[in-house]
Amino acid sequence: MSHVPNILPLAVIIPPLVLFLAYKGVSVCEEAVESASDSNGAEDQLLDELLASSVHDRSCLSRYRSAPYRRESPYKPSADLVKSLRRYEALHKSCGPQTEAFEKSMLLLKNPHGGPSRCKYLVWTPENGLGNRMLSLASTFLYALLSDRVLLIDRGKDLDSLFCEPFPGSSWLLPPDFPLKFRAVFNKTDPHRFGNILRSRSISDDVPQPAMVYAHLSHDYDDQDKRFYCEADQKLLHQVPWMVLRSDQYFVPALFLLPSFERRLHQLFPQKEVIFHHLGRYLFHPSNPVWDLIISYFEANLAGATETLGIQLRIYGSENPIIKLVTRQILNCTWGEKLLPLPVAHNSTGIPSQKTVSVLLTSLHSEFLGRLENVYRGFSLGISFHQPSHEERQQTGREAHDAKALAEIFLLSTADTLVTSAWSTFGYVAQGLGGLTPWILRGPVHAAVPQPACVRATSMEPCFHFPPNYDCAAGGFLETTTVLPYTTQCRDRISGLQMVDGGST
Repeated sequence: MSHVPNILPLAVIIPPLVLFLAYKGVSVCEEAVESASDSNGAEDQLLDELLASSVHDRSCLSRYRSAPYRRESPYKPSADLVKSLRRYEALHKSCGPQTEAFEKSMLLLKNPHGGPSRCKYLVWTPENGLGNRMLSLASTFLYALLSDRVLLIDRGKDLDSLFCEPFPGSSWLLPPDFPLKFRAVFNKTDPHRFGNILRSRSISDDVPQPAMVYAHLSHDYDDQDKRFYCEADQKLLHQVPWMVLRSDQYFVPALFLLPSFERRLHQLFPQKEVIFHHLGRYLFHPSNPVWDLIISYFEANLAGATETLGIQLRIYGSENPIIKLVTRQILNCTWGEKLLPLPVAHNSTGIPSQKTVSVLLTSLHSEFLGRLENVYRGFSLGISFHQPSHEERQQTGREAHDAKALAEIFLLSTADTLVTSAWSTFGYVAQGLGGLTPWILRGPVHAAVPQPACVRATSMEPCFHFPPNYDCAAGGFLETTTVLPYTTQCRDRISGLQMVDGGST
């Protein structure tokens, strides 16, 4: 395997692009959108009927116009998934905000004994960065689909400005006057927390069901919380009209632990490696201002290339030795896997290469761009490097920052080939949306470049970092991969698990 030269010049600091600073008030690039849209048929626009055709196009330009910017997906949604999505959309429209059913159900939060509710609700609350939020939201939507609940989301500080409404004729946003204040409640000691309820034995078939339960499924959940994935305890939850769920995980694999869901999951997803690919493309449509960031940058920097290589970097620490080591790791990976050509003067004719490669680099740090450009400077290899922004630190909840992050996730998903960082939920979302199985930079890097520098992921599915590993029958530890088919250990996190096709590996 080739190695990076020992001396790499310091990076030239590249300022963020003006288009990203002009997030608010930008006009949508209609010409680029129209030309791309016209070249695609209705079937492509609907992603093989994954999307409903009844949404007004101009309200969310990205919904039906994202397909031309990505490789055509070979993964088709099952007929059962398409039917289930249309059925869910009808349920959401019937029970969502501003309906009589919703108003009646809200009364139960003030008076739990106010009578039965025709509709059941699942309220998702955000936690951690944008990648974590998108993965947990997709997982929560699938649970809503399986449990016949209506998904509503706590918009946090900016989610309503980042994404379009996904469900035709209704909103998934909680009304501003919703009686529960999420950031002030729902912690480890909350009496509504399902694990605490089980500990106190205050829920069973013999006592009246509460009007609301809080399911805590984040990385720090305990054994009682993990009983959410046990069949007997899930049956108790079935009758509760309101459920609040918080997670920072992609917990889809654990839903297969429930026999009441397993058969339907197999019908919905005959291919297990494409679950997030379908859920993500169905749910996540950037708002018009974010979509303008995406297509403006794409047309200006990526559209003319023969190929696009996406490199997503997430490092912990910005010290110069770390930057130097990770730069060397990137080059060892891309050269060793023949994703980029070696910078050698093999083109002695001086005729420019007919193949052009745009390298899209996403990182909080600016130093990588200059270092990589300097390695290839002076060689006529048709390689260009592009970095949309460098924020220097994560600023989740700041609207302009999150808009850039979402735009970069979608830009990465348009790549032909993808290199991602270990443990990065940002990278997981990009690979899933794009239908890409990435090369993963091993890490984190501390004192030396790992050998090999990167490994190919087993699947395009995100890694579930903290599976329950809980024995529902006996209590205590039981490794989830030993009882859950269609899973394997993640290549970037041994204790995590990932959905694969072909049974357990």
